[in-house]
Amino acid sequence: MYEPRTISDRFFLFIKGLCMGAANKVPGVSGGIVAFVAGFYEEFIYSLQKINLKAFKLLLGGRFRSLYRYINGPFLSLIIFGMLVSYFSVSKLLDYFLETKELFVWASFFGMIIGSIYFISKDFEHWNRKTVMAGIIGLLAGISISFLNPATENDNLFFIFLCGIISVSGMTLPGLSGSFILILLGNYVLLIVDSVNALYDTFDEILRGDFSFIQDKERLNTLQILAVFTAGSATGLVSLSHLLGYVLKHYKHVTTAVIIGFITGSLGVVWPWKKTVIQTSAEGNIMYDSNGDPIILNYERYLPDPALAETWWAALFIIFGVLILLGLDWYGKNRKSDA
Repeated sequence: MYEPRTISDRFFLFIKGLCMGAANKVPGVSGGIVAFVAGFYEEFIYSLQKINLKAFKLLLGGRFRSLYRYINGPFLSLIIFGMLVSYFSVSKLLDYFLETKELFVWASFFGMIIGSIYFISKDFEHWNRKTVMAGIIGLLAGISISFLNPATENDNLFFIFLCGIISVSGMTLPGLSGSFILILLGNYVLLIVDSVNALYDTFDEILRGDFSFIQDKERLNTLQILAVFTAGSATGLVSLSHLLGYVLKHYKHVTTAVIIGFITGSLGVVWPWKKTVIQTSAEGNIMYDSNGDPIILNYERYLPDPALAETWWAALFIIFGVLILLGLDWYGKNRKSDA
């Protein structure tokens, strides 16, 4: 197990957690890609596997230090802390740029995914009939997901719990965007925007000594939804990690081929040139969900216009995204050579 020994190690693990948290919040982008490309994916999965029956026995026995070491606490705590901080800082900034510079944000992520495909596949030398078929299956699955239509919002607590289990796949499966799945399930705005903002506002009010939210039934209901979603996410994270740990151990090459295919297929989800398709009534009026947000049906993709300056700016941001991944590759190689 990897244990961060220096301040530099801890800082970069925290930054990687920030990146994972930001990526998980963007529809079409997977936090698992960040973990895979940054070189800590398998460490992340195997560390989560340590949250098992033995870990609970150590917890119930009050052996907290032994528990911390057993679950690879120094590693996991920094990654998860970075992800939590991201949800209230980096992702807020990301929300702003998605509203004001949406094309350039999508272009950057599109370039990062292209870079991640190169990063994962460049050293993969195990192509054969089995892995090629696995790659094709992953490719078709990735393409198919990009053409699914979202459902309507559903705040049933059992469904919210299932959303948590399913959406956390973005952290454990590179290329599968948990946020995009939440859009398909109809609960992206409720669980990633409204719930997180409600928690942020609640903490802000508590720090100011304002406890009026206790009388706000809508706020309390949103916080309850967030708690159930979090419980579902924790359940999914641990259970999926055990499944993936087994798969990576016994079918590593086939799994890598599926990931390469799936990430390639998911490029359609983050294609920068697209516009949101909003549900309208028979009279042509925009339809809204229970929170007053327009109901998103899907994204309509189109080819860029080379006559527009923003098209060339977007192309530069795609290159920028690719360079970020190449920079991570260079950083990883230099860290290994210095070790």
